[in-house]
Amino acid sequence: MDVTSAIRHLREGQKPEWPATSDSLDFAQALDQSNEIQKTFRSEFVVPTKAQLKRKTLKDDAQTAAAASGPDEESIYFCGNSLGLQPKAVGEHLNAYLKTWGSIAVGGHFTQLEDSPLTPYQDMAADCARKMADIVGASPSEIVAMNTLTINLHLMMAAFYKPTAKKSRIMCEWRPFPSDWYAIESQIEWHGLDPKKTILPVDPDDGYLMTTAHICKLIDQHAHELALILLPGIQYYSGQLLDIKTITAHAHSHGITIGWDCAHAAGNVELRLHDWDVDFACWCTYKYMNAGAGAVGGAFVHARHGDNGAGVGLKGWYGHDKTSRFLMDNKFVPTAGAQGFQCSNPSIVDLTCLSGSLSVFEKTSMERLRERALLLTAYAEHLLSGIAARNQREGRDPFDIITPRDPRWRGTQLSVLLQEELMEVVSASLVEGGVVCDKRKPGCIRVAPVPLYNTFGDVWRFMRIFEEALRMGPQTP
Repeated sequence: MDVTSAIRHLREGQKPEWPATSDSLDFAQALDQSNEIQKTFRSEFVVPTKAQLKRKTLKDDAQTAAAASGPDEESIYFCGNSLGLQPKAVGEHLNAYLKTWGSIAVGGHFTQLEDSPLTPYQDMAADCARKMADIVGASPSEIVAMNTLTINLHLMMAAFYKPTAKKSRIMCEWRPFPSDWYAIESQIEWHGLDPKKTILPVDPDDGYLMTTAHICKLIDQHAHELALILLPGIQYYSGQLLDIKTITAHAHSHGITIGWDCAHAAGNVELRLHDWDVDFACWCTYKYMNAGAGAVGGAFVHARHGDNGAGVGLKGWYGHDKTSRFLMDNKFVPTAGAQGFQCSNPSIVDLTCLSGSLSVFEKTSMERLRERALLLTAYAEHLLSGIAARNQREGRDPFDIITPRDPRWRGTQLSVLLQEELMEVVSASLVEGGVVCDKRKPGCIRVAPVPLYNTFGDVWRFMRIFEEALRMGPQTP
């Protein structure tokens, strides 16, 4: 198979030509060995074994200790859209932090140890911003590593949602992640407004998908009353990648501020937040950036909005410029750019984990990772299509892929919507087979082969387990 040609076709929205041997482990392993595509960084991650997934204690028992490492014993981890695997660099960075804290204590705020991967504590947020710049397509000064996703959404809406008597509504997606909904709802209530009258949801107009034309038409119809638009870069349930560039430009043509929740997009797809003129964006770093559960979040504020010195948002001590931060004179001098939105002294443990995880991204680029992701996901879709055709029930497929079939408008995730009676037995069989993937009721299994650490061999092995699980499901009369 010509991998370079296949990737080009995928970037153009076309399906690659798969050879007759594509449904074989040998073919999958050949793709993993191909020099035409970014190799996996799997060896730089801790991949749980099947036995470890069942552990009940931190201490290794006889079963886990005896389990050999290797493809047959490793779990199949397709849940990076929920929590990314642990990079080995995180442990190394944490060890450096503990040694720094244990040896020079408070001096760690200002001292650069010459053999440490860490910057002084007060520079770590800026260092993480620098490392995230290419991942989200922005300058380091437009990015800040702080807080968590929902808190950052609150801070951005506090800064950019300015309802008036005529323009007060917020446009959001039809099925936002609960934390987004709660944040939007409470911001509206904070201004003394009724969420039921103020929220404008974008319902899907193509199955589970929201077309760009539909979103732009809604903006046209409601421009006179919209104060803010907040949409997902990638919709978490369907896996749809929205046309951020086009929708942002259309919102701005009506003078409407628009922000993006990039929780499922950052570290997953190529972003150009600055060039697309996005007003603000927020993301978490525990999914595709692999910084650990509840890790510090990220936020983007476009350079044209200046810094926090003009009272754009809420102020705090670490938003004060570090050159005069310790004068303690209560005369706020903002840090330039997005980092002026910091409030509290950041958690150095969290920033240490993020710094370690981002060190893996520095060994590649989002362009190369996107190429690998496109082919991984297309291969998964190809094998799923074959499984569906072989396992029809009463003349229809046992599942539907509700993620866009056009590869340009999806990330690494394929959302597989099962016939409801299959969900329980399929989920149990996947767990028994050492597969970790996310399940969202009703009937949706989100399969996410992450290019940093998943392989084509993982995809092939998953499909064998998945198809056997379908055949074990209840049969129709």
